[in-house]
Amino acid sequence: MTTLEKPTVDRTTPVLTVRNLDIEFWVDGTWYPAVVGAEFDLRRGEVLAIVGESGSGKSTTAMSMLGLLPKNAHVSGSIELAGKQLVGASERTLRRLRGREISVIFQEPMTALNPVYTVGFQIAEMLRSHRAMSPVAARARAIELLTVVEIPDPERRVDSYPHQLSGGQRQRVMIAQALALDPELLVADEPTTALDVTVQAEILRLMRNLKDRVDAGIVLITHDMGVVADMADRILVMKDGNIVESGTAREIFKAPKHPYTIQLLDAVPHLGGTIKADRSTGSHPVFGSALTEVRVPPAVETDIRDRGTTGEAVVSLNGVAVEYPKRGRTAAFRAVDNFTLDIHRGEVVGLVGESGSGKTTVGRAMVGLLPFVEGTASVVGSSMVRIAKKDLRTLRRKVSFVFQDPGSSLNPRVPVGESIGEPLLLHKIATGKDLSNRVEALLDQVNLSRTMRNRYPHELSGGQRQRVGIARSLALEPELLIADEPTSALDVSVQAKVLELFQDLQREKGFACLFISHDLAVVEMLSARIAVLHHGNLVEVGTREQILNQPQQAYTQRLLAAVPVPDPDEQKIRREKRDELIAAGIGVEADDDSVFGAAAASQLAGSDTASVGGNAPFSDGSTAVESFVGTAALDASATLRGDDAEEGGSRTTTDPLIKDKAVEDTARPAEDGVEGVDDRDRR
Repeated sequence: MTTLEKPTVDRTTPVLTVRNLDIEFWVDGTWYPAVVGAEFDLRRGEVLAIVGESGSGKSTTAMSMLGLLPKNAHVSGSIELAGKQLVGASERTLRRLRGREISVIFQEPMTALNPVYTVGFQIAEMLRSHRAMSPVAARARAIELLTVVEIPDPERRVDSYPHQLSGGQRQRVMIAQALALDPELLVADEPTTALDVTVQAEILRLMRNLKDRVDAGIVLITHDMGVVADMADRILVMKDGNIVESGTAREIFKAPKHPYTIQLLDAVPHLGGTIKADRSTGSHPVFGSALTEVRVPPAVETDIRDRGTTGEAVVSLNGVAVEYPKRGRTAAFRAVDNFTLDIHRGEVVGLVGESGSGKTTVGRAMVGLLPFVEGTASVVGSSMVRIAKKDLRTLRRKVSFVFQDPGSSLNPRVPVGESIGEPLLLHKIATGKDLSNRVEALLDQVNLSRTMRNRYPHELSGGQRQRVGIARSLALEPELLIADEPTSALDVSVQAKVLELFQDLQREKGFACLFISHDLAVVEMLSARIAVLHHGNLVEVGTREQILNQPQQAYTQRLLAAVPVPDPDEQKIRREKRDELIAAGIGVEADDDSVFGAAAASQLAGSDTASVGGNAPFSDGSTAVESFVGTAALDASATLRGDDAEEGGSRTTTDPLIKDKAVEDTARPAEDGVEGVDDRDRR
């Protein structure tokens, strides 16, 4: 029997007790405090979330429990794990405790797992390091653990290498390894940050289920307040090494007391928070369970949308395909196919989808870094199909890029002022005093001090570096700006300021923008229209109200349902909604990295239809939909009612991806559907 259940134990006694914890680092002859006077308890079966911005002391506190701080750290105070004192413990004692009494789920499993050993070997290695087990017994236990964390076909996957697994599967392996020896304490350090939203939802569901089956206390380190709302029982809020507030999840989210906590929560984008209810037209963005029906007229327009479509099309893509060229024996790979999209002057269009969907590929092709091999493509008046190199230089004067990581996109050897002025210099627009004045004006526009022009990138914070990146992109006053995940690497409060700046500049300058992101709440804030991309195909496009309130395609529905929101009550309802979608097979494909994918392969083989309760057309052409946009005011007790769930009947799935998958899967067994993940990763 594959289970991790333990005998019933007393859950009132703390498994972890921290008292007067101080952590300092010796840097350049001075002690710098990182954690000051931290005190908290953690009980068995409880999830304690530690939240705060970068540098607040979250990870430092967690790593001190394992004795994994660098040599220039000094720890004082008390950390007791099940009665054992960890502060001052010998390295031999800590080695004995790591894995057996306390385990870690790291943020990036690809770097935490050894690429030259199979995942089964790495789990077995941990087991045999702490227990007297034969190789055969350790392998059997590894397969059992992979089954517990819902890895499809664990008998085969146990012999896979990390690169042969998808991101979600690698994170499941990390969880299996962490649980291998039934630890008393589990530290989850940003366990879902590197995952797509749908995969993140699966990992959170797995962790919730395991939390109820094991007696380990869980310390969750994260900056994602939606994940906290989904998982946490209690919350600690840290700022500058101090715990400024603590309480239950409901207390922190519903009635925060400390000004910093209030500021932190206010800065978190909330899916649905931007859309305004228009009761006079019947459009009302209320989050629903499976039964909640929201009557949405077919034509939902906003002021931003009206402004966007009045201008000429800056970008016009019609049936385009983008390929990565052939290299040696590696055949050309078509990353985007049959993609159609227009962007008008002054309009912001959000492009969303999971990793590998082709979002960045579209952006790169629009500036000529990748070729369009089919269709017609016009960008700021230039045809991009087989465009000559000399024409690209003229085009790139009108198109700018804001990159995801400003730390790596800025030259570390050049002051930021020179980086901002470089486009002006290369295009021979300004030199000398004129160039200097323009650089200072650009710094003023992004709210940075002019004195920062002489600083190097490493001397600035993440938010300041991203402002420099925006200033550089605006130097040539572009007609089109492509922003590729510009805020994903920033803390929520810094992200809020950068987004506000971006909105102000876009209104002032009037440039068209393609905003690429996996964060639907951020896209909602900025975009008039949203396009959904999946496996290189355009699944759905419409106004943000249509996409968020009235998603037509199964994949879009599942994508929206997977987005966590910073409200425990609302998140509970969204979780139930998502579980119902998955149970009905809505948006689940044969190549999903969980057991649902294997089930989907067989289900899709039999039918290309999916039942969506409540999606019935009205006589006026509008549609009754279960809105995926939430409002915190909705009573959490409004849960699923089975008697109404069948009223809406069923709807034929129009997503061509799912239809194609259904035809394809009829010719192969269900387990082969899971193999597609490996094939895609190898490419």
